[in-house]
Amino acid sequence: MKTMTCKQLGGACDEVFKADTFEEMAQLSKQHGMAMFQQQEPAHMKVMAEMSQLMQEPGAMQAYMDKKRKQFDALPDD
Repeated sequence: MKTMTCKQLGGACDEVFKADTFEEMAQLSKQHGMAMFQQQEPAHMKVMAEMSQLMQEPGAMQAYMDKKRKQFDALPDD
């Protein structure tokens, strides 16, 4: 099990997520992001707008996810 925060995953807050795999971690982050979107939370909305821009560049999103996966893999187990 590893621990990452919303900010470590590219988000806007210190919400803590715990997961065994990067895929699980990404899913937890996605669920949190959807909840913040529903609340129209300003800091998260800003980050989501930036992410939307990133997704316009070919290959940029995959590179971003690869970078986050490497960060996850480098973390020690809890």
